[in-house]
Amino acid sequence: MIHRLWFRLALTFAVIILVTVVTIYFFVSQRISVEIEDYKTMIAQYRSDQIRSRLYLHYWDKRSWEDVQSVVDDTAHVSGTRIILVGANGTVVGDSKDEFPVGTNYTDSSSDPLEMFLGAEFLGKVYISSDPAAEPYIAPFLRLSASINRSLLLGGSLAIGIALLLTLVLSRRMTSPIGALAKAARRLGHGDLSQRVRLQGEGEVAALAQAFNSMAADLEYAEQLRRNMVADVAHELRTPLSNIRGYLEAIRDGMIEPDAAAIRSLDEEARLLSRLVNELQELSLAEAGELKLVYQAEDVANLVRQAVGPWQPQLIAGEISLSLDVPDNLSPVNIDWQRINQVLHNILENAVAHTPRGGTINVAASAKDKWVEISVSDTGEGIPAEDLPHIFERFYRVDKSRARATGGSGLGLTIAKRLVEAHGGTITVQSKLGEGSRFSFTLPVGK
Repeated sequence: MIHRLWFRLALTFAVIILVTVVTIYFFVSQRISVEIEDYKTMIAQYRSDQIRSRLYLHYWDKRSWEDVQSVVDDTAHVSGTRIILVGANGTVVGDSKDEFPVGTNYTDSSSDPLEMFLGAEFLGKVYISSDPAAEPYIAPFLRLSASINRSLLLGGSLAIGIALLLTLVLSRRMTSPIGALAKAARRLGHGDLSQRVRLQGEGEVAALAQAFNSMAADLEYAEQLRRNMVADVAHELRTPLSNIRGYLEAIRDGMIEPDAAAIRSLDEEARLLSRLVNELQELSLAEAGELKLVYQAEDVANLVRQAVGPWQPQLIAGEISLSLDVPDNLSPVNIDWQRINQVLHNILENAVAHTPRGGTINVAASAKDKWVEISVSDTGEGIPAEDLPHIFERFYRVDKSRARATGGSGLGLTIAKRLVEAHGGTITVQSKLGEGSRFSFTLPVGK
């Protein structure tokens, strides 16, 4: 149990509360004691002044200490003190306790007497001591101090008990979501990617739960992509391999002659296999950040012209018109020419495949601050809105029939995205169903 987070939180809070209550008790008790001592000192001074004043009045009236005993008795009773009055000759002239008869010599080195003068005349000394049994001023404060200390102890103990109970409850509530997260994380680690944590409200724990759910969703999506990729790779490899195997079996059984046509068919299937493997390898290197790029300044207009050149026969055959809108005064871009040519090739391949007869493809370039944007627009069938977020994913096709005539290998746009990002740029797509698509990407201007 001592390793449970809720228990450690409760124990920590309990120690903090205990230290707080003890500290408050200590400082309050100390302050009360200091205040009482200050008050006792002030009262003692006040009593001393009052006692001397009454004795002075008696001496001023009688011009001697005659009959001063009654004054000493009354003053001692009112002030709650023991008073011994010693005359100038050192003999007792009044004692509130009647322990020292009048005329007795009195000396007391244990206390400091108050000396009395009337002008220059020395009248004697007054010895004043507290009488705990008759001290009317201090006793209530002592009782109040004791009551406050008892209340502090009782209240502190009650506060510690209540705080400890609340801490246990709150710590369990605080750590319960964390426990749910840990349980879901363990299940997620064992392969159950459907795990989600349902927490409402705000705060760090809720934010952690949201981050966990987002991570779990991403993992589930990535796992689905991985499964789809394995299935797609198997499908893409199976078709040309089956064709090659069929040709070879037919040749072996004497059904087909190993002539130029058969060899050409086998070569086409082998090329498809080789292209797929090369694209997978290139995509793997791009995603791992291990592509070796050779940067140099390139002219954008020349880059676009060389990229669209090989597509002229297909454009003519498909009766597709091509327009270029590339200014000659654009700043050179700092790129790996071969890789960016491949990006344009893949985007143009997609545009040509989805643009019907009589359609138009436009390739444009423009300056954007320290970037140059190149775009390829077509008047093809467009991309449905639900497919746009996935268009750059591996093996994703809008046409779910997987036909190469409409979808290729499904890696071209993914590779284009990775190559553009490797140059520090971005690639985007805008499309409307039935009206065409516009792919655009940015390249850094050469320094």
